[in-house]
Amino acid sequence: MIVLGVESSCDETGLALYDTNAGLLSHALYSQVAMHEQYGGVVPELASRDHIRRAIPLLEQVLHEADLTRDRIDAIAYTQGPGLAGALLVGASVACGLGLALDKPVLGIHHLEGHLLSPLLAADPPAFPFIALLVSGGHTQLMRVDGVGRYTLLGETLDDAAGEAFDKSAKLLGLGYPGGPAISRMAEFGDPLAYKLPRPMLHSKDFNFSFSGLKTAVLTVVKNHPGNVCEQDKANIARGFVDAMVDVLVAKSLSALKHTGLNRLVVAGGVGANRQLRAALDAAGLKKRFKVYYPELEFCTDNGAMIAFAGGLRLAQDPTLAVRDYAFTVRPRWPLAELEAPRG
Repeated sequence: MIVLGVESSCDETGLALYDTNAGLLSHALYSQVAMHEQYGGVVPELASRDHIRRAIPLLEQVLHEADLTRDRIDAIAYTQGPGLAGALLVGASVACGLGLALDKPVLGIHHLEGHLLSPLLAADPPAFPFIALLVSGGHTQLMRVDGVGRYTLLGETLDDAAGEAFDKSAKLLGLGYPGGPAISRMAEFGDPLAYKLPRPMLHSKDFNFSFSGLKTAVLTVVKNHPGNVCEQDKANIARGFVDAMVDVLVAKSLSALKHTGLNRLVVAGGVGANRQLRAALDAAGLKKRFKVYYPELEFCTDNGAMIAFAGGLRLAQDPTLAVRDYAFTVRPRWPLAELEAPRG
């Protein structure tokens, strides 16, 4: 079965073709970062309009790269939620419009399920069950994953997500948007002893997170700094922020592994590309004897490949999930706990 994946939940338009026998055939992604940078964040209306412009050219690109015609597509998977309502509507309308035109079944996919399963696209995929640390701009969660659609939430952020805290702290330091990569790069030149920032909920004895206090600590340091913050002090503050964030994420992940008795940790989402986090988790894995799995760097951010892949896995277990009902809805707020496992 060849599945077309359509991702448009926020500021990246992604399309991909996945063959349930041969694997990923092609994928293409257009990022709107340059457009939103001048506003310091994503403007939903602009994001939606840009998805309209990009979707069909990206479809032609992935078909060309896979050397396929449209009629070879067997099913179409699209991100149904969560995400920005307008952006989701564009992807859903493109997917269902194509389905109607080509007489192909369609399937709505949960965006977070795409991220959770994306490490299975790697050359060395994890086996079920495993603990998943999902860290992105909108979500920070720890889950036990026993199979496709079989997810148990262990803990989540009570306020800001990790990626959101990265972006807001980077903005306070004048590093622009997106802030995560910028603050991570600057932290490499910082003194780890210069600023000891708080580790919120590090010893809370549960698996929940809170990063608003860490962001506020960065704000306080910047406000109390005499005069303008020089580049070296920015690097020092960035290092204090990144170290605090990584300490919390690693400690909670270790607690979840110990609690469940599992020895496989999957890291997914945009923050999963952070080199300091990867280095700390890899070091902890060697010491504590567990294995860490990551998606390929190109699949850490939102992408069509993870949606096509999740659609392919679901349809392989339950082909009846794909339907020829092209009256679509989107779910901007969609708790992962409401997602049902395939019947197969």
